[in-house]
Amino acid sequence: MPPTNHPPVSPRRVVVTGIGAITPVGKTRSETWQALVAGKSGIGPITRFDASGCTAQIAGEVRDFNPTAPLSAPLHPRGPAGEPLLTAVSLKEAKKLGRFSHLGLVAGIEAYADSGLESVRGSVAPERIGVNIGVGLGGLPEIVAMHETWQQGGFRKISPFFILQTAPNILSGQLAILLDCRGPNMSTASACATSGHSLGESLRAIQRGEADIMFAGGAEAVITPIAVGAFAQMRALSTRNDAPHRASRPYDADRDGFVMGEGAVVLVLEEREHARKRGARIYAELAGYGATSDAHHLSSLAPQAEGSRRAMALALADAGIAAETVGYVSAHATSTPGGDAEEAAAIAAVFGAAGKGLHISAVKSMTGHLLGAAGALGAMAATLAIAEGVVPPTINLENLDPACAALGLDFTPNQAVRKQVNAALSNSFGFGGTNASLVIIRDA
Repeated sequence: MPPTNHPPVSPRRVVVTGIGAITPVGKTRSETWQALVAGKSGIGPITRFDASGCTAQIAGEVRDFNPTAPLSAPLHPRGPAGEPLLTAVSLKEAKKLGRFSHLGLVAGIEAYADSGLESVRGSVAPERIGVNIGVGLGGLPEIVAMHETWQQGGFRKISPFFILQTAPNILSGQLAILLDCRGPNMSTASACATSGHSLGESLRAIQRGEADIMFAGGAEAVITPIAVGAFAQMRALSTRNDAPHRASRPYDADRDGFVMGEGAVVLVLEEREHARKRGARIYAELAGYGATSDAHHLSSLAPQAEGSRRAMALALADAGIAAETVGYVSAHATSTPGGDAEEAAAIAAVFGAAGKGLHISAVKSMTGHLLGAAGALGAMAATLAIAEGVVPPTINLENLDPACAALGLDFTPNQAVRKQVNAALSNSFGFGGTNASLVIIRDA
């Protein structure tokens, strides 16, 4: 089926000028990327609660996390006369916000510092800077904790900060306050496609002329008894508790479910000429976006991954590039028995003969599934593959699923591959049948 209803190509091109990340494998973008290229796993036994009674007892946690740690250097997003930003989360604000906001603010502030915007803030109107940081499940840990507090102590024990701790858009709002972003401000929620949509809709906001700069990405922090227990009851999680580093194994014939992860990834998207005029370092160009719905099932892909195929085709058409120019697909692949093979078949269908020169990998094999932040992590991997000339591996791929092997695709098993990548595609799909694909290309 040919792609339909994609918008006309906009003359306003959009590039990535900053990246921030905090994940189970690294506290920064640089640490995370180095770990992904090295094939390092961040998955281990759950420490955030006693999981001994659950069938799934492992997760990709962000360990030893201190959101109030001082920044490496003060920032002045409101100009030299404004109060300097010394931490991503102040001691005063820490108790007002949930863990997902803590993670997202750390990633957002790193992305801001990485972008170099600090040096030109006096010439950038705050009304032209927007934020769209998506969150899949929001403040679930804080909701559960406050319910227990209410049960034990009654209404007078409910914190006045509870709504600020749990509302998904508070992260975007607080980042906007810290960085003086007065343009579009929102938070996308579309399950595991959340931050793919956040990036795509931020691309559209810049293309439409509503902003020149957008902070876009996702955050998630729901390693809790309720969330882990619910996914376990769905039989969606790996139970390889005795070997956590080997549990997330996309495309492997012995995969038995995904591993829960947490973290945040934020990208600075900027109108290309705006970025070039200020001398910004450009990682790559976000050139295409495709969003579709399966309209089939709440938790399973459509037959033959029809909606996923259309999302990829739409993104390629939106970018105006041919499939054979793509050298890397940062796959959604979560390590579930059904989803990995179906997405792989959809990739094979979209790329056809061009698939023989394609590398595909699943960074969730190392981090676990970051849910609402997964799409942004995949987009970061695609962006840095272009910028750094290396494709991260799919680790734990020891016995390729025969259904995947029959497709003739290269799933980049266990070792990173050095190659020049001129264009990459990143997928993220979610419950509810929602799909997002992004095309990222070398800036030229």
